[in-house]
Amino acid sequence: MAEEQKDNKRPGSGQQGGGDGKKQMNFYWIYALIAMVLIAMMVFNTSGDGKQIDYREFKAYAENGYIKRLEYNGVKANVFLDSSGRAALSNNTGNQPVMTGLSRSSDCWFNVPPSENKIDEIETLGDKYGFEVEYKPINEFGQNLLFWIVGFGLIIGVWVLIMRRLGGPSGPGGQIFSIGKSKAQLFEKGKGTAVTFNDVAGLEGAKQEVQEIVDFLKNPKKYTELGAKIPKGALLVGPPGTGKTLLAKAVAGEAQVPFFSLSGSDFVEMFVGVGASRVRDLFRQAKEKAPSIIFIDEIDAIGRARSKSINFGSNDERENTLNQLLTEMDGFATNSGIIILAATNRADILDKALLRAGRFDRQIYVDMPDLNERVQIFHVHLKNVKFDKSIDVEFLARQTPGFSGADIANICNEAALIAARKGGTNVGRQDFLDAVDRIIGGLEKKNKIITAEEKSTIAYHESGHAIVSWLLEHASPLVKVTIVPRGRSLGAAWYLPEERQITTTEQIFDEMCAALGGRAAEEVAFGKISTGALSDLEKVTKQAYAMVTVYGLNKKIGNRSYYDSSGESQFTKPYSEETAKVIDEEVSKIIERAYDKAREILISHKEKLDALAKKLLDKEVIFKDDLEEILGARKWADRHTPELQPVIPNP
Repeated sequence: MAEEQKDNKRPGSGQQGGGDGKKQMNFYWIYALIAMVLIAMMVFNTSGDGKQIDYREFKAYAENGYIKRLEYNGVKANVFLDSSGRAALSNNTGNQPVMTGLSRSSDCWFNVPPSENKIDEIETLGDKYGFEVEYKPINEFGQNLLFWIVGFGLIIGVWVLIMRRLGGPSGPGGQIFSIGKSKAQLFEKGKGTAVTFNDVAGLEGAKQEVQEIVDFLKNPKKYTELGAKIPKGALLVGPPGTGKTLLAKAVAGEAQVPFFSLSGSDFVEMFVGVGASRVRDLFRQAKEKAPSIIFIDEIDAIGRARSKSINFGSNDERENTLNQLLTEMDGFATNSGIIILAATNRADILDKALLRAGRFDRQIYVDMPDLNERVQIFHVHLKNVKFDKSIDVEFLARQTPGFSGADIANICNEAALIAARKGGTNVGRQDFLDAVDRIIGGLEKKNKIITAEEKSTIAYHESGHAIVSWLLEHASPLVKVTIVPRGRSLGAAWYLPEERQITTTEQIFDEMCAALGGRAAEEVAFGKISTGALSDLEKVTKQAYAMVTVYGLNKKIGNRSYYDSSGESQFTKPYSEETAKVIDEEVSKIIERAYDKAREILISHKEKLDALAKKLLDKEVIFKDDLEEILGARKWADRHTPELQPVIPNP
């Protein structure tokens, strides 16, 4: 019980009012009360001088002996009456002045005519009818005091309102007074995310290393008895959508320690010193709640290598933030009980001091899922989808090579949307295939206006891709071709690539031939070419330059690679102008050789090209069976899985 009470009183535990159960006073009621008092003072002061009369009525009251005393300041005269005079005044007005007897300073008043004779006349009437005439100069102290109080009150009110707007619900002053505070979201014990390691499909190697960190926090004795120390940091690296943030969410859901989550951009601010201040505040909170975990998503926002930035000023706020982060992670005062998790898809640009052992002891690479991992991911995302029981999950996994976990989640959602659009009760196999086509190629645009000549050019272009890829050994065979516009493309083709880890020169060359088959088909069929091969030319050019300058697959350049994975020579070329000229010549030779080979294949199969283009014009969409009917069975079909091989489009 004592420990529970201690936790409840701990700062940041989520208790309101310090956990004592007492309701805090709302100071806005005090502001409202002060405003009401000031308004009442102004109202009562206005009505306290009684009824306004003219000079003639004043003389009548004086002659009747109703006046006891008169005060004047040279501009205004306040008249005090006796009881008979008040009765006469009441009979004349028909009602009693407001707040009579409580706040009234006089019964009536009149403006003194601007004449010295009138002042003398008033004093003469006083001597004659026996009432006191007293001169009192205007006392502006009270009015000035009220003016300044109201003025300062309005200024303070506007300031508080602006501060609350800037700082949100955190209280008066908001962000201005807490700009150096950490923006990390804290997940306390029992209040983590709903994600567990069971929700993370695939990623077995990465999941094992992260689970080990969580297990170390839960059972430290198991490791410390052998002399092991807990890793200080783990960096999750991989392409977007592969599950880096999902792994961090699982850690937050599984670990029974405080979990601080924030993004690298949360440290970035236009004010000098704010980022470093937020880093200090973050680690201060983490130390108070140690053992704890800090997760920084997209750490490249502040972790970019310092030597790569060109500083035109004397003070770089991002570098100051990075320096403070390096010091807090492993500086002179070593942090104990704090584990740093971070995620990025640009590890190559991070500072080397950030990646050294003692800061990030582990770099966990989260790669694109393979076939078996895609099957597991589909099973996770299909839990909440009402799908047809005849769905083959392995078939779906083979249709999505190169897809990340986020892409697979999107496919499942798109399939459900397509089924609902059709009015179906279950999500069927065709709905999933349509979802894959939608995500890869874009939305179908059947109403797009295309002339007959353009449609014929598109049909021959796509037929050229299909035939060349079908007849080359290392090219990916075709599964589906369409001339229905999708997204920004006028036509699309889906292929069956092998899932391989390394690629040979012959494989790259055959892929280049297949990509250039579309433009070659236009030249063979019409004797002219069009701009429709832009994406094909872009792909082929990149492949050719990679063969020559990156992978060392060109005999003339030799076994050299000019690729710099560290990015340190990004502003300079690591070769001479003569070598650059040779590279351009060799790239041009490779591309032209691939184009000539594709053209030769199409010329020798001109009748089959015409037949396939005609069928594509008639049906708009053709499949593998139509291709086999015209070209025959593929000679190298044993290299691929005929039925369950994945598909990707031709860019």
